[in-house]
Amino acid sequence: MRDFFSWIVGQRKGKEERGGLALLENCLYCDMELSSSEFYQRYRLCPGCGFYYVLPAWERIDLLADEGSFIETNYSLASLDPLSFTGESSYKKRVFDAQKRTGLPEAVVTGVCQIEGTLTVIVVLDFGFLGGSMGCVVGEKVALAFEHALKKRLPLVAVVSSGGARVQEGVLSLMQMAKTAAAAKQLHAAGLPFISVLSNPTTGEVYASFANLADIIIAEPNALIGFAPLRVVEQTEGRTLPQDAHTAESHLKHGMIDCVVERTGLRELLAILLDLLSSQYRLTLRRRFGPYPPIVPHRESVWQSVQLARHVERPTSLDYIGRITSSFVELHGDRCYGDDGAVVCGLGEIGGEAVVIIAQERGHDGDERNRGRAYPEGFRKAQRAMNLAAKFMLPLITFIDTPGAYPGLDAEERGVGSAIAQCLALMSDLPTPIISVIIGEGGSEGALAFGVADRILMMENAIFSVMPPERAAVLLYRDAKRAKEVAPALRLTAEDCIKLGVVDVLVTEPKGGAHLDPDEAARQLKKFLLSELVQVQGASPGRLVKARYDKFRKMGRYSSRISVAISKERAEIQGYLSERLEELKEYLPSRAEEVPAPKEEKEI
Repeated sequence: MRDFFSWIVGQRKGKEERGGLALLENCLYCDMELSSSEFYQRYRLCPGCGFYYVLPAWERIDLLADEGSFIETNYSLASLDPLSFTGESSYKKRVFDAQKRTGLPEAVVTGVCQIEGTLTVIVVLDFGFLGGSMGCVVGEKVALAFEHALKKRLPLVAVVSSGGARVQEGVLSLMQMAKTAAAAKQLHAAGLPFISVLSNPTTGEVYASFANLADIIIAEPNALIGFAPLRVVEQTEGRTLPQDAHTAESHLKHGMIDCVVERTGLRELLAILLDLLSSQYRLTLRRRFGPYPPIVPHRESVWQSVQLARHVERPTSLDYIGRITSSFVELHGDRCYGDDGAVVCGLGEIGGEAVVIIAQERGHDGDERNRGRAYPEGFRKAQRAMNLAAKFMLPLITFIDTPGAYPGLDAEERGVGSAIAQCLALMSDLPTPIISVIIGEGGSEGALAFGVADRILMMENAIFSVMPPERAAVLLYRDAKRAKEVAPALRLTAEDCIKLGVVDVLVTEPKGGAHLDPDEAARQLKKFLLSELVQVQGASPGRLVKARYDKFRKMGRYSSRISVAISKERAEIQGYLSERLEELKEYLPSRAEEVPAPKEEKEI
């Protein structure tokens, strides 16, 4: 009791004595003088080499929360010794020493604050308190924070810095993984945002529980991140690991986190994400739109449309996204294998409304995006974005521009067929409006995987085909050089797709192609997008999904055997009548002279 009272006294001394980590005189990495650096004192960053030092919980809260807005919750919970643990030193003494050093009752601080005006539940683990380890009290406070967010319908942000479970509390510490994961799942089921920030270090049981269940996972640069401690991984591998192994950058490369953000920009990014995920704004109609005026194509042939769709300077998805959105936060990775640059996913704002965007990106010269040919991880990343749109009931906009899915052996081994099928199935009953735009080359199943939409728009010079003309020429004539000859038969132009009922709206381009005036092309696309977005949002989720199913259910002509037989007989009769008519035409002129001229009628 006296120990706990001493901590209470320490709590009342003010924030200036909290933290437990003394400010350094010189950088431990580059030896730069830090004592007079306001930048270091605020961010715990070396202004010279950029080295990241551990940031205590209260300083982290000061950086993220609006001034004076933080209210701590469950501050009276403190650790006991549930196992009467015996070791080199008393567990109770170690806890008491940590409390005196940090001014905290436990390794986590929870509360409610505002981040740029958005009311948010915040959870911050402090590595300075027994390595930020998760014991019974930490697990309880984290679970209570999730339950408070659920009760008040608030988003939750967790900033994690932890070495894992607390060995002094044994298997009870392990059970906190299940407790916190279940609490995070309840928040997810309620459709509330959960963002986690992984700082240095984040390992073990915390990493493998609630920290990895967030909708969006952010990490600080060079943070040590991973399930097993670094030395355990090295012992298992029997070798020294690469320099970047177990880092935030490595996790980003392998698709495990969404982005790596500097500590100085973290507050701004969190504010943008919370705004987008908590958005309540919807576009409304000022007046009903009439039918779109017919468009006269500005090209000479079908093959010219193929060439324009593939033009190296034609605007890509990122070109359009940068021009039509007021803010865009890209999310990375499939949380399974890797991050595919051929697929871009993120949250953006169009016309003041938050949307989820999925785009196939072929890139410009020098970009390593595989010309827009997605790997399985690209399609799985898209599924993450689709589920995000469904959870927060945000409209989904997809940009289609690909020759097709990547057909290599490694893609097959990683399940490209299954990934495409899952995208098609997921989009078919996604309970939120979907608009797809074919901006360039819509190649086969790789394009359709992002095209099961309520409304499908197509740029004037874009193409959409079951296969490239070259491949069709090889299939039909065993000669790829006859692609120009085959192209018209594929009915792949925007006008053809409109007539076939595959596409709903044709979007005009500047004369000569979108590459000649990307700004005007983007302006036209944004106008059509907003128009369709407003009109498609009026239906309830149930009616939306049913209408989408009915739309694709009706695509494609088919006949029964009886219908085929009747059609064949009708064709034979029409052929017979045509022959008789030709004979009649030959006979009539020869009899024209024998026919008497009509008599003139007398005027009465």
